[in-house]
This record gives sequence, C-alpha cells and structure tokens, in this order.
Amino acid sequence: MVTRTVCRALQRRFASAAAAVRAAPAEVRSQRNAVFSREQARQRALYPRLEKIEVSMQGPGMDGTMLIMNRGMSTPLSCARHLTEHHVTNSALALVDGELWSLHQPLTHSCSLTLLTFKDTDPTLANQAYWRSCAALLGQVLETAFKEDFTVELLSTLQVAVTSGAFCCDVVLDPQLDSWTPSEESLRSFTQGTQKLIHQDLAWEPLEVAPSVALEVFSHSRCKQEEVEQKAAQSPKGTVMLNRCGDHVLLSVGPLVARTGLCSQYLVTALHSLGEGPWGLHRRAQGLSLPLGMEAHHTVWRKLSERARKLVEVPKPEEVTPTSPPDSTQPPSSTSDQPVTTSV
Repeated sequence: MVTRTVCRALQRRFASAAAAVRAAPAEVRSQRNAVFSREQARQRALYPRLEKIEVSMQGPGMDGTMLIMNRGMSTPLSCARHLTEHHVTNSALALVDGELWSLHQPLTHSCSLTLLTFKDTDPTLANQAYWRSCAALLGQVLETAFKEDFTVELLSTLQVAVTSGAFCCDVVLDPQLDSWTPSEESLRSFTQGTQKLIHQDLAWEPLEVAPSVALEVFSHSRCKQEEVEQKAAQSPKGTVMLNRCGDHVLLSVGPLVARTGLCSQYLVTALHSLGEGPWGLHRRAQGLSLPLGMEAHHTVWRKLSERARKLVEVPKPEEVTPTSPPDSTQPPSSTSDQPVTTSV
C-alpha cells in the first residue's frame, strides 16, 4: 500500500515537471514552420541556374502540346497556367511520367504530364487524394481548435477507402479531456473551422525530406518521430514527404490535392472514443465532404451524413510500443469539466 502511494506521488511529480517544460502548441507550430521553410529554401538553392526542361502535356485536347519550363522551379500548376483558367481552377493533382505528383511539387526533369480532375473518366486517383486531403484538413482543425493549454497529438495517418463512407483522423487529446464527450455544438464548431480554411484557399505545399529533417520538424512528438522512422524504412529512397497548409505541417501517406478551396460541402460528423492506446486515449474523428463542382441534394447529403457518423473500422497496423510515455499523455492531478469551446 505504501509502495503504491509513493508511485502515485512520483507520477504526479513527473506529470507536473513534464507540463512545466512542455512547449506551447503555438511554439511547436512555429518551430515546425521554421524547419520546413529552412529546408524548402535549401532545396530551391540547389538550382542556382535556370535550366530548361521539356514537358509533354497529356490528356484530352492536349496530346502533343509541349511546354518549355524551368527545372527545379516550375510545377504542374505552372504548366496549367500556360493552358487555360479551367486547368488552373479544376486540376487537383498530376501524373508525372505515370507517378502521382502534387501540383506544387517542382519538376526536376523532362517528362510527360497529365493533369487530373474530379470529373475525369476515371477519377479514382483524384478521389483518393481528395479523401486524404479532407482528413489532413480535419487534423489541422483539431490541432488548433482547443485552448492553448490543451495539447493535441495527431496519430499516424490512416489509409481509408472512399467507399468507407467517411474520412478519418486519429488523435489523442490532452489527458484533461479524457472524460469529455463532444457535443453536436462542438462538431459544428470543428466544421466551421474547416470551412474557414476552405475559404482561405490555402495550398498544400509538398516537401520531400531526409528523415533527419523530419525528425527535427517533429522533435516535440515522440509519436510522430516513430512514424517518421517507419515511413523512411518503407520508402525506396529512404525519404519522407511533408506537407504544409498555412502554419500546419504534417506527414502524408500520399500526394494531397492542390488547395483547400477544392473542398466544397464539408461536415465533421463524429469523434469516437477508441479506448486506451500506446499514446493515451485514442479517438477517431470522422467527416464527409464533396469536392468543388459536385454537390449532393439535401436528402442525399443527410443520408450520407448519417452513414458518416458510424465508426469506420480501420485495420490496425503493427503498433510499436513507445519506450516512454509522451508528455501529453501524463495523467493530470484533476479532470477539468470546463467547456472546451474551440477557438475557430
């Protein structure tokens, strides 16, 4: 009994010490942005001279169109601007020599280029990228929606099929919120947060980096550091892909669409509790969205929304037990019952 009491006292002491040194969320975002910008500038400096490349445009009405672009500077979006406003507005991502490519990722060699839209004969690749992007948008809102004294840890990005009915984002909230159950008002607030980002029409900027850079970006998150190590080990080139949207930097499992403005109808439908996991109380946020130019009748949208509220079952990847609990999952001395109204 004495031993148990001593252990609990030590846990509280360590939790207080961790809270004292834990970086504020705004400080973490600033640090991640600084590392991202520094690496982005370094990579751009690798092309000090203008070198021309030939880009052969593919697609309806464009076969045989050749563009002369700048190596390491021009992007698929730059190519779209040489075509029509329709291509600029409606393109979601691209294929470069058959490889999926973000519209904002610089071209490094002469290549063939196909611009992908949601209205292509086969929009599968665009739809998959859109689902990933909607999940990324949801994670961005969750990371910044709560008061600054509440930590939010985004977990590994989920690969969820469009046919699942909802996109997903797994998260661990501050331990002070373990007993909190989100209300419909909270979900509406999350939705409003995503709509603000959509209205800002922010770009998803891709950046392929060495693991050491990604580890520095996520130096405040042991969870993300483990994900970086796993992705680097699985990558043929040993690199990982980062994306930045506004001041939010994330790891991505694949290319994202060009910008938040490509989202149209968007609804955060649920925040399910998954129970205790390696990093604390795991929750699954879910949502539903349709891209720009595609709207559902209100009765159809209601039925889709009801389906999107149901928990999406995702096959669990092999989980690595953390060597030590992250700071954000240390148990608090008391549970806060105060409302956690979002800041969005």
